[in-house]
Amino acid sequence: MRLLHFNHSKRLVSTDFSGKSIPPYAILSHRWGNSEVLFEDIGGNTYKKKKGYQKIEFCAEQAAKDQLQYFWIDTCCINKWNLRELSRAINSMFRWYRDAARCYVFLPDVSVPTAADIRQEPALEASFRASEWFTRGWTLQELIAPASIEFFSSEGRRIGDKRSLEQLIHEITRIPVKALQNCLLDEFTVHERMEWAKHRQTTEEEDEVYCLLGLLNIFMSTSYGEGKEQAWRRLQIEVEAADAAPSIIPFSQNDHFVGQELQLAELEASLFTGKQTTMMAITGPGGTGKSQLALELAYQTRQKNKNCSVFWIDASDADSLYQSYANIAQKLDIPGWADEKADIRQLVKLYLSRKGSKQWLLIFDNVDRINLGSSGMSTALGAANLIDYLPQSKLCSIIFTTTNSKITKRLELQEIVELGEMTPDVARRTLQNYLKTPILESEQQEARPLLQELSYLPLAIVQAAAYINTRNTTLGHYRLQLLRQKEEARERSLVPSERRLQEYGTTGPVATTLLISMNQIRGSDPLAAEYMFLAASVDRKDIPLDLLEAPSPREREAAIRILNSYRLVTRRPAESALDLHQLVHSALRGWLQKQERLDQWSQHATSRLLRVFPDHNHGNRSKWRRLLPHARYALSHEVPKEGKGDRIDLTWKCAMALHTDGRYDEAEELFVQVMETFKRVLGEEHPDTLTSMANLASTVLGEEHPDTLTSMANLASTYRNQGRWKEAEELQAKELGICSRVLGEEHPSMLTSMANLASTFRNQGRWKEAEELELQVMETRKRVLGEEHPDTLTSMANLASTYRNQGRWKEAEELDVQVMETFKRVLGEEHPDTLTSMANLASTYRNQGRWKEAEELQAKELGICSRVLGEEHPDTLTSMNNLAFTLNGQGLTSNAISLMEDCCGLRAVVLGPRHPFTISSREALATWQLEAMEISVQNNT
Repeated sequence: MRLLHFNHSKRLVSTDFSGKSIPPYAILSHRWGNSEVLFEDIGGNTYKKKKGYQKIEFCAEQAAKDQLQYFWIDTCCINKWNLRELSRAINSMFRWYRDAARCYVFLPDVSVPTAADIRQEPALEASFRASEWFTRGWTLQELIAPASIEFFSSEGRRIGDKRSLEQLIHEITRIPVKALQNCLLDEFTVHERMEWAKHRQTTEEEDEVYCLLGLLNIFMSTSYGEGKEQAWRRLQIEVEAADAAPSIIPFSQNDHFVGQELQLAELEASLFTGKQTTMMAITGPGGTGKSQLALELAYQTRQKNKNCSVFWIDASDADSLYQSYANIAQKLDIPGWADEKADIRQLVKLYLSRKGSKQWLLIFDNVDRINLGSSGMSTALGAANLIDYLPQSKLCSIIFTTTNSKITKRLELQEIVELGEMTPDVARRTLQNYLKTPILESEQQEARPLLQELSYLPLAIVQAAAYINTRNTTLGHYRLQLLRQKEEARERSLVPSERRLQEYGTTGPVATTLLISMNQIRGSDPLAAEYMFLAASVDRKDIPLDLLEAPSPREREAAIRILNSYRLVTRRPAESALDLHQLVHSALRGWLQKQERLDQWSQHATSRLLRVFPDHNHGNRSKWRRLLPHARYALSHEVPKEGKGDRIDLTWKCAMALHTDGRYDEAEELFVQVMETFKRVLGEEHPDTLTSMANLASTVLGEEHPDTLTSMANLASTYRNQGRWKEAEELQAKELGICSRVLGEEHPSMLTSMANLASTFRNQGRWKEAEELELQVMETRKRVLGEEHPDTLTSMANLASTYRNQGRWKEAEELDVQVMETFKRVLGEEHPDTLTSMANLASTYRNQGRWKEAEELQAKELGICSRVLGEEHPDTLTSMNNLAFTLNGQGLTSNAISLMEDCCGLRAVVLGPRHPFTISSREALATWQLEAMEISVQNNT
């Protein structure tokens, strides 16, 4: 849970209390406006300009009056770019409101210019009764959950509290007075609690159901796009299953499911038949209904076996897998599920593998590869190999859905169900089920050839039915469009058309139905069509709405609803994102390619991503992790020369983000691309080149321009690396003076300049001057950025280094411990910065002769490096080298020699035999071996 407070500099600070004791806090209940302060705004300096900042000031001031330092506001206390955090927040919201010391309700549509008693002012009471706050779905739990609620007008004047306004609130909401007095909700039936939300409204129809989850004490994953009725049905199943085994099925049961009865029976008969985990697969081409068959099996199993838990797992990529496992851990309340450092996947695997009486059915959907790549959730998670996280128990059955037949060969499967095209009769029933109106007798003859044209493919039938429903057209008319499109394609061959979408080689019924719908959308809603073209140019999953430009949020939402009505996208309002089906995505890309417009849209996507993609500041980590797949997908498409500028800038941003995230190999690949481009354009880097660039920047842009200061800093860095300390110092001092004058003493660039100059002093052994600057940088960063900000921790580490070099071990140790523990908490134990801080503290211990403490820390660091980075990574070898020295310092010479021999061998292979590190390791090894021989000779004599 994150809480806000203002520090001594009146700067808004967000603190994460995960894993820590949560202090008393106030919480705000309000309605969202169009200019709210968001989580990502807090790290910058522009949040005060947003209209929503008024509510933050109000909440902080009111909390201070109630002697509360911390407060919570949903707009900026939830990192909505972090899907795991968002999911946890949605299911924790009721508890957070319940546990708040104070709840303030801010009513912008109720005005109280002067102090007044609502019970004696008819106009004020009428305004209070009419407030939209009482009509919204999500504010229901915010009214019921807290023990203390106070209502405030748009001017921030107190109107009253829940107790004093109890009767009036009862009259407005029809909620029993007893419920308003915070009695146990179990005293009211589920039906009674559902009735409280009956006349409340939500932006998304499904939220009319989801807003009840906290009141009913139910964990149920959201599935926007299922519709209110389906959401109600899922909720009803959860309510009825309160005493049954816990399950997570994020989709409602498909009322349109027909056919595949034999395959369904085949799968049911094979469940829980093995001595170990029973594993089966549903295979077939895309769009043949694999997921729908698995979904029907999930519901049938749950209905027939109340003692079996059913969990649906999205296995399309590492992040989705992790999120699914996190939901299971939270649902089962597995010990450690809330620990940010824990590998949730292993926790779930071990929990489901243990002996017990319950059965588990796991459905891994969209398994197109076993190795899912690296997870963006946390660099500590590393690559995800699906096989590593499969439970082993005779009480566990697993179903995989996949289009990849090679995967079925890698898994030891007891059963494989292959799906192909439907029979004509099943296809007809499927079409009828998806159409809003019955197929008339006169249309029966049209249905047969239409379904034949659609190859009896479920996805194509669903999209055709969606078009017919949306356009209110007939089967005959739709079939004519299919035939006309094929005829035009034959006539025009491969000649591009600017006015109509044609199939042009994007074969298959899904492509045909897609393009018919797109032709209609292009004419009626160009904005919706543009969204589809942009979506085709980025990764098909989790496309953030931030990428979709629109004159207003209302127009963007309208365009998305149109695409959803044609079944071309899947909406994810909770995550503010969209998904495209794989076949839809590839068909649209194929059409753009044939139209010679894929380059244009790839460039457009790159430019849009460049504007949205954040800098590599640690506070933006969740945002860049979600945008990275889209950026890298867009960059994977080569564009003409004129589009290179944005590509280079976006590539650089991606590289910096990856490097900050500790994903060095991926970052290196992108850095090389950027470097090679600059080499071709600017020539090789040279100090003289950098000097001329700095002079040019100063002449053209002016000495105080940010680009000029950057050039000066780069040149000073080059001087430092060459050991040209005097020249570096002169340039840094000049840069520091300009920064101080132009940016101010507390600006981040100013502090960076000071830190760089301190580094120059430190490298010259000018410890006193370095210490003075480093102390100033550290204290300022603590005050401005907060004690847990990476830049603050870096400045603390630099000061500790200065202390170490002066032999001031106690002072160095205090800082080293603080830095290491904070990095562990903020970034995780396996983050590169954490590992560096462990190495620094171990060095401090070693220099004090505290060998055992140093050894324990270094052994732990080496273990993490080996696991996360690999045994041959240079950082792992450095850890190995350092531990060998510590072992030797304790007189454990044989152990030290053995470890250093391994280190020398690996360094020779990885770095080369003549690398300075390889040579230094060999020299140490030779010295120890000689000393060991001498001791052996002495002992023998």
